Amino acid sequence: MTVTHTLVVLAGNVVLLLWGLHMVQTGLTRAFGADLRRALGVGLRNRWTAFLAGLGVTAVLQSSTATGLMVTGFAAAGAMSLTPALATMLGANVGTTVIVQLLAFDASLLSPAFLLAGFIAFRRGAKTRTRDLGRVGMGLGFMLLALHLLLQTIAPAESAPELRELLAIVTEDPVVALGIAALFTWAAHSSVAVVLLIGSLAAGGLIGADAAIAMVAGANLGSAINPLLEGPGGDAAARRLPVGNLLNRAVGCVLVLAFLEPATRLVAMISPDPARLAANAHVAFNLALAALFILPLPLLSRLLLRVFPERAAGATPGTPRYLDKAALRAPTVAIANAAREALRMSDTVETMLRGALEVLQRDDRKLLHEVRRLDDVLDRLHFAIKRYLMRIRPEDLNEEDSRRVAEVLTLTINLEHVGDIIDKSLMELAAKKIKRKLSFSAEGASELATILERLLETQRLAAAVFVSSDVRSARALLKEKEVIRELETTATEAHFDRLRAGRTESVETSALHLDILRDLRRINAHLAAAACPVLDHNGELRPNRLREPANDQAPNQQAS
Repeated sequence: MTVTHTLVVLAGNVVLLLWGLHMVQTGLTRAFGADLRRALGVGLRNRWTAFLAGLGVTAVLQSSTATGLMVTGFAAAGAMSLTPALATMLGANVGTTVIVQLLAFDASLLSPAFLLAGFIAFRRGAKTRTRDLGRVGMGLGFMLLALHLLLQTIAPAESAPELRELLAIVTEDPVVALGIAALFTWAAHSSVAVVLLIGSLAAGGLIGADAAIAMVAGANLGSAINPLLEGPGGDAAARRLPVGNLLNRAVGCVLVLAFLEPATRLVAMISPDPARLAANAHVAFNLALAALFILPLPLLSRLLLRVFPERAAGATPGTPRYLDKAALRAPTVAIANAAREALRMSDTVETMLRGALEVLQRDDRKLLHEVRRLDDVLDRLHFAIKRYLMRIRPEDLNEEDSRRVAEVLTLTINLEHVGDIIDKSLMELAAKKIKRKLSFSAEGASELATILERLLETQRLAAAVFVSSDVRSARALLKEKEVIRELETTATEAHFDRLRAGRTESVETSALHLDILRDLRRINAHLAAAACPVLDHNGELRPNRLREPANDQAPNQQAS
């Protein structure tokens, strides 16, 4: 077997290992992601419970990146301070060592059993969670198979002098070995897979113990680079957590290089078996960092807060704040980020409605232009949210995730339409009123103000329904269509009564008044539509609003 052929086979086995790990992570995220997110939120009271919460959640998910994304979401929402967030990441780093320890044992005979059980559960499972666990079973089977194939490929390579010489040159310098492992982990997006590969190379005698220890440190460093590079670029405060985690790993790598020989002897004392060298080094590295940093975390937090201050609020209103690209690998977190951005759109609509009320009351030309500019903010946010959600791979979404994506898109589309109505119609009418110096009667102005104030309440209720998915609130929101319809009808009849009695200023003012009433009803219809996904999911909607015929006659026959 030539060196080139061996390297190609090794690369193929590594890809199979990465795909198996991806299936395990996505399956567990789909099956238990929401539950684990809630458990993580409960455990973030202080750095000690946060450390244990991060360890436990990551031990299940086997992805410190996914845990980090959840923690970043909590921190950005103000639900936790930076110190517990950093402690959670220390625990998450220890949590990634669990599956490495389990797979370091020779369990290749279990691979067919996992593949068979996982396939049956995935294809025959009636429940979504059963299918997700089937995906986990197949992923574990692929990982065990990949490790078995790696060992089979490496075994004959022990007698290949060219491959031995190549690896010896590459790993002779610990700094170079560490850098190569970090680079490979960054490219593979998985420290678990790289550590398992290092363990296979050490078990086959292709790399020495010193090189293996240095490469394990490099793998831990590489896994901390991705969140920093792929995180939100515009928000400096959102970089605190990934930078803090990277600093922890960097300090650990410096210490490993400085004390490489004693560290190698210490790990060898735990188990002299070369096959377990990398797994034990992975555990020792992360436990040592946790012990080293858990106490001075408040100092590190203050440093990060000073280096990465909060962005000035409102500096760029149309720029998304929460659409973190790295979160796309964890659909539950990505959807939550999009929902938070949708609430920014809701707040913008509230500002536009409040401004529209003041413009109609005070004929403020400057405020009119400010209200119209806010429609551009809605357009940019709507486009960004839609593009962000479309980047989530459909195969990574379970039924609940797909429903939530639909809810986010429904709300943002309706809010964007509300903005268009205010900008292109309502403010056009207000501009005409100002330009021609028209004024409404006291009764007419009061009617418009009453409906606009009611729309502000409807907008807040729509946001609450979107966040809580509460059925009672959704029913109340949908009933607002009837309330506004009745208010519009009453206002229209009163307007015509005043017109017949000669108590309106002009026919032009009358047309303006009726057009504004029409626009307000259209706005209310879009806001009330936020209730439909919740009510439809809970079986609270009829197929249509038509009354069923009393007998079997056709409607036209009944009419005749």
